[in-house]
Amino acid sequence: MNKKVVLAFSGGLDTSYCAKYLSEVLGYDVYAVTVNTGGFSKEEEKELENKALILGVKEYRCVDAQEDYYNSCVKYLIFGNVLKNNTYPLSVSAERTIQAQEIAKFAIEVGADAIAHGSTGAGNDQVRFDLIFQVMCPDVEIITPIRDMALSREEEIEFLKSNGYEMEFQKAQYSVNKGLWGTSVGGKETLTSRNYLPEEAFPSQIKETQPSEMEVEFKNGEVVAVNGENFEHPVYAIQKIEELASAYGIGRDIHVGDTIVGIKGRVGFEAAAASVIIKAHHLLEKHTLSKYQQMMKSQLSDWYGNWLHEALFLDPVMRNIESFLVNSQKTVSGKVFVTLHPYRFILNGIESQHDLMSDEFGSYGEANRAWTGEDVKGYTKIVSNSLNIYHQINSAL
Repeated sequence: MNKKVVLAFSGGLDTSYCAKYLSEVLGYDVYAVTVNTGGFSKEEEKELENKALILGVKEYRCVDAQEDYYNSCVKYLIFGNVLKNNTYPLSVSAERTIQAQEIAKFAIEVGADAIAHGSTGAGNDQVRFDLIFQVMCPDVEIITPIRDMALSREEEIEFLKSNGYEMEFQKAQYSVNKGLWGTSVGGKETLTSRNYLPEEAFPSQIKETQPSEMEVEFKNGEVVAVNGENFEHPVYAIQKIEELASAYGIGRDIHVGDTIVGIKGRVGFEAAAASVIIKAHHLLEKHTLSKYQQMMKSQLSDWYGNWLHEALFLDPVMRNIESFLVNSQKTVSGKVFVTLHPYRFILNGIESQHDLMSDEFGSYGEANRAWTGEDVKGYTKIVSNSLNIYHQINSAL
């Protein structure tokens, strides 16, 4: 019997090469698996299956991991208002971690001798896949033909043609990776430090130009309704917000950051739903959380985002931070009112029974109901005492 290899299959040139190489040259039975984290329609899934079978794989499976992706990762990115470098909602970083786990589970299920992916040696994904595989199935060999042989695109195409496989080999001008939590866009402009992506590079073109109102309702930090429509799972609420906000070209930007492999990287993205949800959620938290809850959340959320980005999702500290984030959301319920415009949105305000901005206790700059002027005089005298001592002793400095 041939050995079994599970291949992370996207249907692109690299994984198409891997499918043929693993079976024709290395003699494996190839089990191709695609993990849908929000990037494929049913029609696209069928096309991927047909492509995999034409390439000669023994078995193909598409795993729908959208709800698991949300439950295990995306909801914590919302709870933490996570934006890498205050910009990027970690669309691909989060996806790859979940995809790698699903592929590892499949490898264990079929009793695979090896597991393969099509990453090159230049990016973050190779680390994310390898690290998860080494933790979840440490006895399974990892094979990475593109990385190990440093193959060029032309070499891959020539091999496929010589093995009787024809596909549309013309390289797209922009590489696009679509998922539930955003779409990455790479092209010649993102390889520079100077140039922005042109309008046509973004998959979602502007369809709406007149402003419209959106009402986003949260319950314990999770989106449960949009414009009064309730959803059985937050995944579908996210998809609804994406549909409405992407029509305005909202959520576009370019992220510049430090890669896991130690170089600077630049990637374009559009993440309409993520942009609206994170900012709306953050506004609701400003009204419903204490000052120190917000301070601690901000620090822990930065660490959570960084460690997720750097492939450390399985470190137990991540579960510790998630427990904190869940506990912090007990009062984060209410409605956020948003106005959508081309390329931008406005957060108009919130309604919540947990709103701490209650005029029962005072109105900032207008009226105080819980203290007197004399109370403030005494408070400031005590608080300033340590500063007075410091400055009087060190007056000569």
